[in-house]
Amino acid sequence: MPRKGKRYLDARGKVSREAKYSLDESLDLLKETARAKFDETVEVAMRLGVDPKYPDQQVRGSVVLPHGTGKSVRVLVFAKGEKVKEAQDAGADYVGSDDLLAKIQGGWLDFDKAVATPDMMGGVGRIGKLLGPRGLMPNPKSGTVTFDVARAVRDLKGGKVDFRVDKTATLHAGIGKASFGKEKLRENFLVFFDAIMKAKPSGAKGTYIRTLSLSSTMGPGIRMNFNALLTEK
Repeated sequence: MPRKGKRYLDARGKVSREAKYSLDESLDLLKETARAKFDETVEVAMRLGVDPKYPDQQVRGSVVLPHGTGKSVRVLVFAKGEKVKEAQDAGADYVGSDDLLAKIQGGWLDFDKAVATPDMMGGVGRIGKLLGPRGLMPNPKSGTVTFDVARAVRDLKGGKVDFRVDKTATLHAGIGKASFGKEKLRENFLVFFDAIMKAKPSGAKGTYIRTLSLSSTMGPGIRMNFNALLTEK
């Protein structure tokens, strides 16, 4: 088992393993424990009371954070005709059709998110085996298959976060950077948390959120008091 560094152990000592903290307490602790030399990502982890193997217990969706994620996102748009200029004007990094399809088939994948107009999905589907495993496949459920490419690009550039529960019923997402002020992180967290609550599937029974924690990239997990959180919204 790898040894933990002194910086991590010092941070770990500030967080009780038994306690469950309010949102404000968690954010204060996060600021104290984010000690890496780079700007750490602030991450939320939830274990949900769902069984993802059943279709009516899937939890997935997307949300645009009010203060963004602090991460630069390279957006590619599959489009043709007038939609090319619309995507370019909205700030897309790469826009094209058959040329981009051929480039990706050749092994190029130097982008973070992809958007496609519905009329391009026939071609995009042919490279699904390249895009899908990397989470790059446009999907109508996440708003990335649309004729409103300008809005899709602005959302992705502005802080749109996709979320999906994994097969262990756990959900992870980044909601900002440690350098953000406390209020910005607080607002981002509450918007994200509200999206998860609204995404509660019809098949979920009993306690929906089993555990909830906040951490920075290199910091310890900070367990949060779920009941207290409901009163803070």
